[in-house]
Amino acid sequence: MRDWSLPKILANLHKDIETKLHIARESFGHPVSAGDASEEVWLELLTKYLPKRYMADKAFVVDSNGIFSQQIDVLIFDRQYTPFIFEFNGEKIVPAEGVYAVFEAKQSINATQIAYAQTKVASVRKLHRTSLPIPHAGGTHPPKEPGHIIGGLLTFESDWKPPLGDSLVNALTTDDVSKRLDLGCVAAHGTFGCDSEHCYAVTPEGKPATAFLFELIARLQSTATVPMIDVRAYANWLS
Repeated sequence: MRDWSLPKILANLHKDIETKLHIARESFGHPVSAGDASEEVWLELLTKYLPKRYMADKAFVVDSNGIFSQQIDVLIFDRQYTPFIFEFNGEKIVPAEGVYAVFEAKQSINATQIAYAQTKVASVRKLHRTSLPIPHAGGTHPPKEPGHIIGGLLTFESDWKPPLGDSLVNALTTDDVSKRLDLGCVAAHGTFGCDSEHCYAVTPEGKPATAFLFELIARLQSTATVPMIDVRAYANWLS
């Protein structure tokens, strides 16, 4: 009988991600190619381990007013109740109502990349989201208030020394809630997180990729289900 070890399983999950990110950085000389390879590492992790009600992919987001977000490296969206996702030549466009989380994926974290990620996240959070009453056997539930969209940044390493010190926290801190990065992983060093009451908690070491995955799943669980989309609001663009 095989002797299983949960600590070893969780440690090896992190080691697999960290190794793949390191290989992406070392093997691809062109920054864009290295960045694309890093995105694929994170997308593979989320596709494999998130519950099947979620989908993770690179995509644009659109609202019923016809406004588009910037392209998002790692978009986590509903795959069960969102009625349409447009895809053409590998490009995905997801309705704003279906979005759970938005992440930028980079090789290394620094002030420039944090500001860039904040802008990307805000481009999704500022989109309009419809919400219809939800029918049930006894009548209808009132429209659900669209939940907070999780935003964050995923990298392999940090340009700062120490990697997760005051410089990181200062760069993350913003008074603009639409730009707040709730959760992030620096795979070689640790994780950071923020909630509505406390910004920012930094956790060094501790198998960061695995810790990030578990914290993300916990936060997704707390957001429950996306609101019921008003498809007719999008259909207005047919006329």
